Amino acid sequence: MPESSTTPGSTSEIPSDTPSTAPGTAAARTVLGEADIARALTRIAHEIVERNKGAADLVLLGIPTRGVQLAGRLAERLAQIEPAFSGEHGTLDVTMYRDDLRRQPTRAVGQTVLPGSLDGTIDDRVVVLVDDVLFSGRTIRAALDALNDLGRPRVVQLAALVDRGHRELPIRADYVGKNLPTSRSERVRVRLADVDGGADAVVISGAPAAAAAEHAAAEHVAADNADERSAR
Repeated sequence: MPESSTTPGSTSEIPSDTPSTAPGTAAARTVLGEADIARALTRIAHEIVERNKGAADLVLLGIPTRGVQLAGRLAERLAQIEPAFSGEHGTLDVTMYRDDLRRQPTRAVGQTVLPGSLDGTIDDRVVVLVDDVLFSGRTIRAALDALNDLGRPRVVQLAALVDRGHRELPIRADYVGKNLPTSRSERVRVRLADVDGGADAVVISGAPAAAAAEHAAAEHVAADNADERSAR
């Protein structure tokens, strides 16, 4: 799910049609293919089991849209690794908890669905939130607020297929499939076969001139800081 509907970020922030390649705009390029995504999810599943010493009390909640599909794939892998895990996963809708509703109030409200074995509560469970792209952190903040209305989990963890940086809140993923350095002018799209059709992929596109300017500015600041330290 996108971190912000007004800032280029993740999957749903981009129109469904193919972005135009106007002058100064880079053509989309694939940074993760189907096999890469599969390996990343398998690794994340093993990391979840290792960190939590099993999966008996684990609850996977996907953040729509593509976080739900990713949660389902993680659930399948966890069930293969840990027979104690039921393979269930749920959906956590964060629409009404977002902090940009005043700017973009017209939104379709989704539905939060907890796994049937939970009896409607997440009390004392290990909840793993699953999202496609971690960007500003605002969607995850909304997800934490939504969780407060469902109960008091023992632990809340975050799994993201892609972490593209540019955090605006002190939020960090516990499990990351791919750390992807980007500029704010670039856009990251996760494509999943069961949502978008075609092969799974993570695609990045944007304006190379703007990206180069951002990188140059960062290098200039670093050089200035180094000169100041040398002068002391």
